[in-house]
Amino acid sequence: MSPSSSFRPSRRHVLQAGGAALGALAAPAIVRAQGGPKLRIGYWPVAAGLPFFAAVEKGYFKEAGLDVEPLKFAGAQQVMEAMLSGRSDGSANGTGSANLAIGEIAQPGLFKIFCTNPSNAKYVLEEFLVPKDSPVKSVAELKGKRVASGPGIQNVTLAKTMLERAGAGVINVTELPIGQHVAALAAGQIDAVYTLEPTGTVGRLNGTTRVLEAGVVAHYILGDPMAPWHGGSASLTTEFIKKNPEVAKKYIAAYKRGIELVRNNPADARQYMKGYTAIEGALTNEVPLASYMLHDEFKPADIAYFQKFFDLFTEKGIFEKKVGVDGLLYRG
Repeated sequence: MSPSSSFRPSRRHVLQAGGAALGALAAPAIVRAQGGPKLRIGYWPVAAGLPFFAAVEKGYFKEAGLDVEPLKFAGAQQVMEAMLSGRSDGSANGTGSANLAIGEIAQPGLFKIFCTNPSNAKYVLEEFLVPKDSPVKSVAELKGKRVASGPGIQNVTLAKTMLERAGAGVINVTELPIGQHVAALAAGQIDAVYTLEPTGTVGRLNGTTRVLEAGVVAHYILGDPMAPWHGGSASLTTEFIKKNPEVAKKYIAAYKRGIELVRNNPADARQYMKGYTAIEGALTNEVPLASYMLHDEFKPADIAYFQKFFDLFTEKGIFEKKVGVDGLLYRG
């Protein structure tokens, strides 16, 4: 079911799904440390979450004396709902920034972003895929085709808007869990999909799909294929930060070690996609990696591009009011 532009989430509405979703999916690893509060961090299985996955598996959180529990979800909306319900203390990179903003509207002051994963035509995260033998050569040629996207309001809104701006017209986009995208294309159930890595890599390596265009949000939404699209964010709830300021600082510092590993030794970091995404073994070497921007690395231009992204959702009526990016950034 595709959300309509009149979607108006209330706190009760988002809480209803959050509780059930949280326990439905198990995490691949749990790091337990002695003493201190547990940090329950939601993620979904996309490549952009790599710094978090690496920090868990390399023991960075444990070395900092932290008790971190990864919580796997089928979509970014469920990550946000768990934060709203108080059953999660934050999100890993790859969690849709606009999904988080909907939680901010429902409960102002819900969270602070300490790292984003900006992507574009160089640092690829998002893309349109088609079957390998599809005759389609451009996004504009998807006019009248069956197109799907990942679940949640961010994915659907972006897919519809990009199709329109590319010249494909108004298309009713179908929501599918990201793990079903390649299979749906291979089976001929859909003609194209707007998706996130590692989906494109999975389809390319198994010989069933090809990338129609990558870095599409920067191109069609921000107006520059090389602009940073801050589509995913790592965050902590404001409640957790206020109650445990020193623990929050330790967590962010340990998380930063995961980011530095991805930046400086990506070959080592890539292996930690296993168990968290659909990529395993030698295939991890093929996945394009997103970039990462910590809260203290933002320049005015970065905030401006981030705001332009959020303003689209206000324009489309998804956000019932303007959400200011600057106020959402963690200040330490």
